[in-house]
Amino acid sequence: MTKEQEIAKNMKILEISREEAEELYRSDHEEIDTPEQKEYAAKAKNIKRYEKSVTPRKKSVKERKIDEEKKKLLNDYRIITEGLGAVITSIKNEAEFSFIFNENSYTVKLIKHRPVK
Repeated sequence: MTKEQEIAKNMKILEISREEAEELYRSDHEEIDTPEQKEYAAKAKNIKRYEKSVTPRKKSVKERKIDEEKKKLLNDYRIITEGLGAVITSIKNEAEFSFIFNENSYTVKLIKHRPVK
């Protein structure tokens, strides 16, 4: 389709004047940016694009730090509990242990609080 044919078509379909049809042709084909187009282009540049990579992400391996102070305290509590006649049923890390005393089940959990700032 030639330039004149397209201008005539736009004038007929959109019911606009020849000047408006010529401006529409220039903005479509000659890369002339109108103020509205410049504004939209500026907004489009600010949009963040989030795309997922094809390659799987390598999972980081963190080594768990053992709190020696908590471990010692919990072990001392465990020894005292066994001395009272309780039966230790499970020990979970250096955080908690469960035991049975006089046919009742108990769990002791040791929590170390962070210092107040």
